[in-house]
Amino acid sequence: MQNFPAIEINNLSKTYINNKKTTEALKDINFNVKQGEIFGLLGPNGAGKSTFINILAGTVIKTNGNIKVWNYDLDLNPREVRSSIGIVPQEINLDPFFTPQKLLEIQAGMYGVPSKDRITEKILEITMLTNKANAYARSLSGGMKRRLLVAKALVHRPPILILDEPTAGVDVELRQNLLENIKELNKIGITIILTTHYLEEAQSLCDRIAIINNGKLIALDRTEDLLEKISTKKVSFRVKSHTNIGEKLKNGLRINYSKNDIISIIYNKKDHQIEEIISEVKEKKVEILDILTEDADLEDVFLKLTKNEN
Repeated sequence: MQNFPAIEINNLSKTYINNKKTTEALKDINFNVKQGEIFGLLGPNGAGKSTFINILAGTVIKTNGNIKVWNYDLDLNPREVRSSIGIVPQEINLDPFFTPQKLLEIQAGMYGVPSKDRITEKILEITMLTNKANAYARSLSGGMKRRLLVAKALVHRPPILILDEPTAGVDVELRQNLLENIKELNKIGITIILTTHYLEEAQSLCDRIAIINNGKLIALDRTEDLLEKISTKKVSFRVKSHTNIGEKLKNGLRINYSKNDIISIIYNKKDHQIEEIISEVKEKKVEILDILTEDADLEDVFLKLTKNEN
C-alpha cells in the first residue's frame, strides 16, 4: 500500500442556513482514517455523522475545510473521490423485480465498469449471495438484502467502504453474519468506516473510534485506549441466599443489592484493589457461590463523553 491516509479530514465544517436560522452540523473536524483499518464513527442522532457521509458522497457541499480520499482532493478530483468509496446506506432501497446478479451488472454499468472488468461473480461469493444470484430481490431475507447493498457498493472495486448502520433492523443471527462479512472484507484489504448504534459492534470490530457530538469531534483514539478512560469496575457476588451485609464497606464503597442473590460493588480501580473488596465481603460470613468482575465498556465511555459535552 502507498503511504497516505485512506481519508484525510482537515478543518471540516458544514453550516446550514434555513429561514435565517443557522445550524452548524459539523464544526472544525480533523481526523485521518488509516489504510486497512476498521474505523468507527459514533455519535447520537443529529451529531453530524450523516452530514459527513453525505459530503463524501457528493450530495452535500461542505462549508469549509479540506478532504482527501485515497489521496484525491475532493474539490479538485470529485470523480476520483467518488470512485474511491463505496457507500452502503442505512435504508434498504432495491428494485424488487431484479435479481442480485442483474442489480450488480446495472450498478457496474452506472460506474462505467467495462463488461470484461466486472467481478460480479466474485462479489456475490464475497457477500455470500451466490446461491441467490438469480432470485428476485423481493424474495430475499432482510439480512440478504443488507448484504446485497454491500455487494452493490463493491462493483467498482473501491478501496474504502462506508457502512451506515449496516445491522439496523436485523435479528441477532443475521447481525452476526453481517459482522463476519465485514471482517472478511477488511481481511482482503478494504478500509472500512462503520457507523452504528450498537456499541458492542464497534467495540468488537473497530481498530479506532471517533465520537462526534453536536457537530464536534469529542474523542478519537484506539478502542482499547478509549476504554481505559473509564476507570470504574464492578464486582458482583452471587451468594447462596438473600443476605444484607450493610450499605457500605469500611472504605466507604457503596453496596448494591440488584437481586436477592446478587451483591454488587462499583469501585475505582485506581483507588481500590479488588482483593481488598473480596476479602472484606468474605469477612461478612456470607456464602459466596460466584464472583463476576466487569470492566467498563464502550457504552460507558460514550455516555460519559457525550454527557460531559452536553
